[in-house]
Amino acid sequence: MHIETLKVFCDIIESGSFSYAASQNQVTQSAVSQQVRSLEEKYDCRLIERGRAGVKPTAAGQILYNAGKEIVRRFIELENRLREIGSVVAGSIRVGTVYSVGLHELPPYLTEFLRTYPAVNVHLEYLRANKIYEDLIEGKIDLGVVAYPAKRSQIVTIAFRQDELVLIVPPDNPLAKHAKVSFDELDGQRFVGYERDIPTRKAADRILREHGVKPVYSMEFDNIETIKRAVEINLGIAIVPRLTVEHELSRNTLKLLEFQEGTFTRPLAIIYKRGRELSPAIRKFIDVLTTAQPFQKSNGAERPEKPERQRADRTADSGRAERPEKSEKAAQERS
Repeated sequence: MHIETLKVFCDIIESGSFSYAASQNQVTQSAVSQQVRSLEEKYDCRLIERGRAGVKPTAAGQILYNAGKEIVRRFIELENRLREIGSVVAGSIRVGTVYSVGLHELPPYLTEFLRTYPAVNVHLEYLRANKIYEDLIEGKIDLGVVAYPAKRSQIVTIAFRQDELVLIVPPDNPLAKHAKVSFDELDGQRFVGYERDIPTRKAADRILREHGVKPVYSMEFDNIETIKRAVEINLGIAIVPRLTVEHELSRNTLKLLEFQEGTFTRPLAIIYKRGRELSPAIRKFIDVLTTAQPFQKSNGAERPEKPERQRADRTADSGRAERPEKSEKAAQERS
């Protein structure tokens, strides 16, 4: 049995999808099906069942998966050690993140990383925050980049950067005449927001509540792009990360307002499963995220030229930024 075939099989079981396994291993879906057939012919039994709920292992398939995932893990660790000795940075990285971070925060970092390490393949997946934690623990992804990282014993957290939260309104909204807004002016306004279980929505509600505002939501969505479109067509106003609306500001389809009461930030963090050995590619990726300087001046405002790690350390729910090369006992987790 080839290790590559065993890895494909494990990816199918973990994802419940032939197409996902194909994309992760850079082969066609027909090649994945052929590899499964070769395993079933080798062991003379069915290993996978297809149904409406997706792909499930048979009893024999579960036995193969339970043992196979450990074999694949050990083989990958062996490859990583050999690459470290040979100073080769290659392989693949599976990163899970939310839309607002993946679409607006990570692109310049990804560009810098791929320019420096062209032999590495980065697979970026857009997931809900709770799914990122689940997939990390189950080994379906290597890293997560999340907002308001949750404190979990199985997860190591590294401070990444801070987003400034701002208010966006349509250009014809009376509030759009001002550069700043007071929370007193927001009482009675209709809001568009994230769905209630999303960390950024919880944070926005907390900020409004602390300043005496009881928001009335006209619409709720699970991603930043739909929220912006709803504000553009005057369905409400929204609190969003500043970096996510730069395109709309340049086109004058939205107006941005800062808060008179002060600056409010959203902490972002890199997370990975505690106890797993990080490959050279993953270590370098984390290094680029925590040290690169991808942002320049934008829309007349000075953007951070490097991750605001010191600022992140001062937030109430963040720990000291931790480099992955240090021992995991020293790694701080943020709530």
